[in-house]
Amino acid sequence: MQMYMDGSGFTTKASELLIVSLPAMPHTRIDIRTLSPEALESWFTEQGQQRFRAKQVYEWLWKKSAHAFAEMTNLSKELRATLEESFVIQGIQVASIQKSTDRTIKTAFKLHDGPVVEGVLIPTSSRMTACISSQIGCSLTCKFCATGKLKLLRNLDAAEIYDQVVAIRRQSEENYNIPLSNIVYMGMGEPLLNYKNVLGSIEKITSPEGLGMSPQRITVSTAGISKMIRKLGDDEVKFNLALSLHAANDEKRSKIMPINDTNTLDALAESLQYFYDKTGTRPTLEYIIFRDFNDSLDDARDLAAFVKRVPSKVNIIEYNPIDDGEFQRASDEQLNRFTAFLEQKGVIVNVRRSRGRDIDAACGQLANKNISAENVLKKADA
Repeated sequence: MQMYMDGSGFTTKASELLIVSLPAMPHTRIDIRTLSPEALESWFTEQGQQRFRAKQVYEWLWKKSAHAFAEMTNLSKELRATLEESFVIQGIQVASIQKSTDRTIKTAFKLHDGPVVEGVLIPTSSRMTACISSQIGCSLTCKFCATGKLKLLRNLDAAEIYDQVVAIRRQSEENYNIPLSNIVYMGMGEPLLNYKNVLGSIEKITSPEGLGMSPQRITVSTAGISKMIRKLGDDEVKFNLALSLHAANDEKRSKIMPINDTNTLDALAESLQYFYDKTGTRPTLEYIIFRDFNDSLDDARDLAAFVKRVPSKVNIIEYNPIDDGEFQRASDEQLNRFTAFLEQKGVIVNVRRSRGRDIDAACGQLANKNISAENVLKKADA
């Protein structure tokens, strides 16, 4: 028989030990959308449920974009209650909506833990484009970008990115009766610094078990992280890639984009060529044109020379000033002269006109007036 010595020196039979129950630890419910199909199936098996139930729930989450278990009407009430006890769905919420005179719609999205990110529906005569965010804030501090003036709080997870697309797609259909046609990862944050979640969101958006959109209608934009561009090539991604170039010589580019100090134009040219060789997809070079900074014919000549190094096309983008006024928009005359020079050199070039400028929804302006969205949220939470 086992005997135990207590603190007083007396011995006690094991059978006489008093068993004290510790208080149960609170059960932390996890977001069900973080589970893989295999993990979801395993959970249902452990619950004594048939495996096909996992497929039903997965379809509700990613194809039908359900934000509540009560919506899953082909499940029994008992099973829905069990799901509710075990999991949460941390969907984003629409905090505020602004509509531009040019029909652009900007939405502030509140996340489950409180912060706000912004997304934009950009309607044109030929397409309906969702511009979505990948991070809360940004760490890259580009001088011309409002988001770059915000502290990076965290990465968005794949479901939070996916939810923006779902919400903006709904806006496109409800406001204009036209389906969403394109998605650009050009909102808040640097997508390639949130690589896993960005690619995870694209998988859910493009999968037949998800939204079923073509990856060729998706463009991921990067400020230029060479090793991650090469990783995109290694992963043989099917979506499009855009590089925020904005200057085609290192001295100028480093002045406005500190990331260039560690990712020079030579390194970027090599990584873009690698990406093209691996995927067969011609990257786009984005070039915001600033008055008296990068709008001269010498700048155009540098850009044309860079294009020769990489199979690519160029988007010239009108600048949209932010609050500090450090940079200004180039004149139409200079923009036309710049574009004409590139075309003479055989460069494929398009001019992207500003959209949503009056509601701070244009390129580089997201989060410029984010404090107004925060005020809306404070009132909503009061």
